[in-house]
Amino acid sequence: MGWLRAAVLGANDGIVSTASLVLGVAAANSGRSEILLAGAAGLVAGAMSMAAGEYVSVHSQADIESAELARERAELAADPAGEHRELAAIYVGRGLDPALAKQVTDQLMARDAAGAHARDELGITETNAARPLQAAAASAASFALGAALPLGVAALAPTSLLLASVASAALVFLATLGAVAARTGGAPVARGALRVTFWGALAMAATAGLGALVGASL
Repeated sequence: MGWLRAAVLGANDGIVSTASLVLGVAAANSGRSEILLAGAAGLVAGAMSMAAGEYVSVHSQADIESAELARERAELAADPAGEHRELAAIYVGRGLDPALAKQVTDQLMARDAAGAHARDELGITETNAARPLQAAAASAASFALGAALPLGVAALAPTSLLLASVASAALVFLATLGAVAARTGGAPVARGALRVTFWGALAMAATAGLGALVGASL
């Protein structure tokens, strides 16, 4: 589910950073073309930054997993009996009686010893293994999608209502994203939506305030 985490994080950052950038530039009394240019630049730069950061991070995780798997294979080759006892002890710790734990260990190690240790000792499975390219693509795409939402509102909203429209729409987008992410993860929906919306509102308010100060001084 690493791609889901990257996608949610990317979409959240895309909405918050682009909406904040648009509000900051708009509060400085800039024209629509300057606002849209700044927002588009932020979208491209943010998507590339998210992809690069996620790739490096997840690739580091993949390197660690590869090293752990290589070490486990070496230990299996050097001391299979000791590794058998170690795996059986894990199953006993999870509630199996020693005889059943030994039987399960015998069967699993006969079929795929390295896979059994990777899953039950190291916690590495096919579904949660690190995938750098997948995480980078999900992060970049979701950031771009999230950034496009407030940018689209900025392009369509009347000039007199641009600030209010972008801020309101961004808060709605953030609340929706927070609710979806919370529901997917089995967490309270209202709490997830409120948490994301609060921090997004804080970021947008700070950026808009700075833009207003800069615009007043020019």
